[in-house]
Amino acid sequence: MSDSEFDLVVIGGGPAGYAAALYAGSAGLSTAVVEYDKVGGTCLHRGCIPAKELLETAHVHRTVVDSARFGINVAEPTIDFSVSQARKQNVVDQLTAGVEGLLKRRKSRILRGQGRLGSGRTVTVTMADGSIETVVGRHVLLCSGSSPRTLPGFEVDGQIVKTSDEVLSMPGIPRSAAVVGGGAIGCEFASMMADLGSQVVILEGMDQIVPGVDPDIARTLRRAFTKRGIEVRTGVRVTGHTPRADGSGTTVHIEGGEDVEVETVVVSIGRRPRPDTLGLEGTDVQVDDRGFVLVDEHCRTAEPGVYALGDLIDTPALAHVAFAEAIMVVQDLLGENPLPIDYSRVPWAIYCRPEIAFAGMTEQQARDAGHQVVVSKHRYTGNSRAQIIGETDGMVKIIAEAGPDGRAGQVLGVHMMGPWVTEQLGQGYLAVNWEATVDEIAAFIQPHPTLSELFGESVLALTGRALHG
Repeated sequence: MSDSEFDLVVIGGGPAGYAAALYAGSAGLSTAVVEYDKVGGTCLHRGCIPAKELLETAHVHRTVVDSARFGINVAEPTIDFSVSQARKQNVVDQLTAGVEGLLKRRKSRILRGQGRLGSGRTVTVTMADGSIETVVGRHVLLCSGSSPRTLPGFEVDGQIVKTSDEVLSMPGIPRSAAVVGGGAIGCEFASMMADLGSQVVILEGMDQIVPGVDPDIARTLRRAFTKRGIEVRTGVRVTGHTPRADGSGTTVHIEGGEDVEVETVVVSIGRRPRPDTLGLEGTDVQVDDRGFVLVDEHCRTAEPGVYALGDLIDTPALAHVAFAEAIMVVQDLLGENPLPIDYSRVPWAIYCRPEIAFAGMTEQQARDAGHQVVVSKHRYTGNSRAQIIGETDGMVKIIAEAGPDGRAGQVLGVHMMGPWVTEQLGQGYLAVNWEATVDEIAAFIQPHPTLSELFGESVLALTGRALHG
C-alpha cells in the first residue's frame, strides 16, 4: 500500500472510532483516524468523563457536609469550582494523551481535519490549515458522533440556557436551575448541582423520570430526589422562557402549569446524530429521517466495505456499546464471523445519586414478550454495608422466568438503584447474558459485608428460601 492507502480509515476519533483503530491495529491492520477536534470524542471531552468527574466533586462535597453524623466536625465547606474544573481538565488531558499514545504505538495515523466519504472508499480530509489530503481505505468506518439536541424557544447562549457542553465547562454553580429532560443525563446534572448547593427542578415530558428504566426503580429514584430537595415534575411541556432584564435568570413557562423562576436552564433532551459532515456523495450510504445511518446487524452500510457505528446509528448511545461495536466490526471485516450484539442485554449505568444500573428486560418488557415471571425486590435499608456508609436509598429488583411449577428459572433482567450500583452490575450482567438460572447463581458465595451481597440475597429469595429477606 502507498502512504495514502490503509486497511482501515476511520472518520471520527470518539470511542467507536479510536476503539476500532486500536483493535484493528492489534490485529496487524494499517489504520488512519480522521478527527477534526480532539481524539476521545464527546465521551472524553464533553460527556462521560467530565460529567463523572464533577459528580465525584459533588460526592466529596456532600461527604464533608454530612461528616458530623460520623462524629467528624468540620467548618462549613466552601467550593472553589475553578479547582474542580481544573482537576476535571487534568483528568481529561491525561486520558486524551493516553489514547493518542496507544494509537501511536499501534502505528495508527491521525489526520486532524474534517473527513468526507466519496465513492471508492475515498476519504477527502480538509486539514486544520485548510490543505486537502486524500486517503483510501479497504474499509471505512463512519463514526462522526452526535451533538446535543435543542428546543425551540430555548436558544442556547451558554449563560442562561445551557446544554451538556456548557454545563461541563461552567465557571460556578448556579443558585437555582431547571433541568429540561429527566433522562439519564438530566438526572446526573440535577443530582450533581443539588449536591453542590443548587435548588433544582426537573421538568420531564414523559410520565416518569429516566424513561425506559423499570418503573419501580424510577419511582424509588423520584422519592430519593424529593427527599434531597430536588423537585420533579413529570408529564409537563415547556413552551419557552422569559429572561430577566438584568440577566440574573429567567422564567420557564409550563403549558397549563406554574412557571418556574431559575438562574439557569439546562436543556437535556438527548443527542442527535451528525451524518451531515460526512459527504457521502456518490455512495450508497443511506440516512433515515432522524439522521441515523442505516446499517445491518453487523453495522454494515449499503456501501460495500463501509460501516457506521456509535452515536451515528440507532443503537444505545453508550460509549461501552460503541467499544463493542468497534470490536465486532473489525472482526467482521477480518472475516471472523462475530455474533451480532444483543442490544436488549447491554449494561446501562446512570451516575446520579443514588446510582442506577441495569441489564436485560424490565418486568413489563418480560410480560409483554410473553414470559410468565417471578420478581424479587430487596432494599438497601437492610444491607449492613449500606448502613455503615450511610447510603440506604435504593433497591435490587430481579426478574426471572417462571417455570411450569411456578418456580423461578432463568434470570431475564437485573435492575439496581443504590450506592455504587454501577460497580455492582457485573454479576447481574453476566447472569442475564449467560442465561443463568437463579439456582445456579444462588450457589455462589457473596462476600460479607458488601453492597453486592444484596444481589445474592435477591437471587436466594427467588429459590423459595432466603436468609435476611
